[in-house]
Amino acid sequence: MAALDQSEPAAERRLRPPSLLLVLAEVRALIEFNSSILLSPLLMRAPRGDGHPVLALPGFLASDLSMAPMRRYLKQLGYDAHAWKMGRNLGGIASRRNALKKLLTDIHDATGRKVTIVGWSLGGIYARDLALQMPEMVRSVITLGSPFANDVRATNATRLYEALSGETVDDNSELTRAIAGDLPVPVTSIYSRTDGIVNWRTSLLRPSDTAENIEVHLASHIGLGVNAAALWAVADRLAQAEGEFCPFDRSGPFAIAYGSPVHAQSGQVA
Repeated sequence: MAALDQSEPAAERRLRPPSLLLVLAEVRALIEFNSSILLSPLLMRAPRGDGHPVLALPGFLASDLSMAPMRRYLKQLGYDAHAWKMGRNLGGIASRRNALKKLLTDIHDATGRKVTIVGWSLGGIYARDLALQMPEMVRSVITLGSPFANDVRATNATRLYEALSGETVDDNSELTRAIAGDLPVPVTSIYSRTDGIVNWRTSLLRPSDTAENIEVHLASHIGLGVNAAALWAVADRLAQAEGEFCPFDRSGPFAIAYGSPVHAQSGQVA
């Protein structure tokens, strides 16, 4: 389930950040949030799992407040949802690693169960790194609009990330390649082609028996974590039994919101 082929010449893999038009269209996140509230009775019909612990990691510049709607939804479905409790996420994949490993260890030790990690944008990159470092504690990983594959500089937040975190995305190419590659746990990448912050191709992994991409039509980057169709997909993936993985069923109440599976390398419909 590796991501895009890292052996391709850099010039051929060069991607551009989303256009200014898509950036301006991010204001629709408010509509996505309000829609999820209106659709909450429908969302509560989502499959329910075994109530295992779920750690929600916010995106760049966001705090636990951004993940509060998702945590609340997951708690209503019976899951043991946890916040990251580290304030505003100002970045630093390497510098945050030890604190995140401790947080994951604390949750695992307190519950005695493996933890699913749901990460939004940069939070998803943290989640993938944790799964590589501590697979014995991670049940699965779900990312939302996370730029981990191919040309990871193709975002409209790269320069600000580097300025605030003190790290550049090229600081540790070995770490970047590892995060973009295979994970030892089941993984789902949820993304949107209308993402105004992250080039959607950087969120694609190559599907396998334990890895998949789920496209949500017309979702924004800022609204992806509160988008009703994305929330349904997260709940559906969490409901899988530990150690089992089956492809996401794109039927159901939000069927129209999902795109067909795509090949990671080409970005074409499978």
